[in-house]
Amino acid sequence: MENQVLTPHVYWAQRHRELYLRVELSDVQNPVISITENVLHFKAQGHGAKGDNVYEFHLEFLDLVKPEPIYKLTQRQVNITVQKKVSQWWERLTKQEKRPLFLAPDFDRWLDESDAEMELRAKEEERLNKLRLESQGSPETLISLKKGYLFMYNLVQFLGFSWMFVNMTVRFFILGKESFYDTFHTMADVMYFSQMLAVVETINAVIGVTSSPVIPSLVQFLGRNFILFIIFGNVEEMQNKAVVFFVFYLWSTIEIFRYPFYILYCIDMDWKVLTWLRYTVWIPTYPLGCLAEVVAVIQSIPIFNETGRFSFTLPYPVKIKVRFSFFLQIYIIVIFLGKYWLYNRLFPVTSLGGRVKCLNILKVFRVISKGVVQS
Repeated sequence: MENQVLTPHVYWAQRHRELYLRVELSDVQNPVISITENVLHFKAQGHGAKGDNVYEFHLEFLDLVKPEPIYKLTQRQVNITVQKKVSQWWERLTKQEKRPLFLAPDFDRWLDESDAEMELRAKEEERLNKLRLESQGSPETLISLKKGYLFMYNLVQFLGFSWMFVNMTVRFFILGKESFYDTFHTMADVMYFSQMLAVVETINAVIGVTSSPVIPSLVQFLGRNFILFIIFGNVEEMQNKAVVFFVFYLWSTIEIFRYPFYILYCIDMDWKVLTWLRYTVWIPTYPLGCLAEVVAVIQSIPIFNETGRFSFTLPYPVKIKVRFSFFLQIYIIVIFLGKYWLYNRLFPVTSLGGRVKCLNILKVFRVISKGVVQS
């Protein structure tokens, strides 16, 4: 009696130049894998979800690919690499808009378009640096110095933000809500240091030490320091408000996972738990941090109106007094627009026959609180 022909589970990911397919079949024997007329044909004997059997599937690609697939057999799966004819980002894998039931994203290899572009630039930069260093006769010295420098910077930032995070957490459990009102006086020095030191990230992006985009890092640096130095540091009445605690705590929560991730990257280590935390924790905390910053600006407006700080009068013949609070109201709009732009740049929704999320866990964080933190 012939074995029943079944369809295996297939997981996919992409880069600008390649497609990756992972076929969930173990103990595969004599796979037949080919591409004809832009359609991938797969047939193999192996152990899958329905036991030991013959499994096969066919995929018609969204765009043209090279007809020479490369595959590698392991004990548990079949890994297939397909080269795109044109280096570009696809909105989905298949020509048909409806995703086949057996096909799903490979989250172990998944990157969104902006991350893939950064990876591509990083690889190209690494290749060019390698050629340049080889021509200089010192292929490893500069790379080691660069990694050592980035390691120390990220370590210092991690120690600073983790100290603040632990300190605020312990004080909250001991003192409760009372700890909210003296957060600035206990944390300001370390926060000043850490946020000023963050200018290094923008400088690194500008001079090419890292492949991070310049504009997002500059926007975050300027935005945070405006809140820290102008709204909190310059207005003594704001320093005793509870909103300081929430702003500092949310900033620290993001960074205590971001900087360790970069530290491990500098020493060529990958901890999947930390990677998952780094790319998920910021999803609720980033918009909440934005909300806390807006609350801080709103609470400072009456104080700036009362004190007249940073306000000025236009020269004759206009003689109109321009209040600083007017600029703060504009800045609130800028915060929302800037954070929205950064959020969408860091977390674009990925397409798979339609717009879907990269990770199922992210569904938990789709709704962001609209409440206002009050002092």
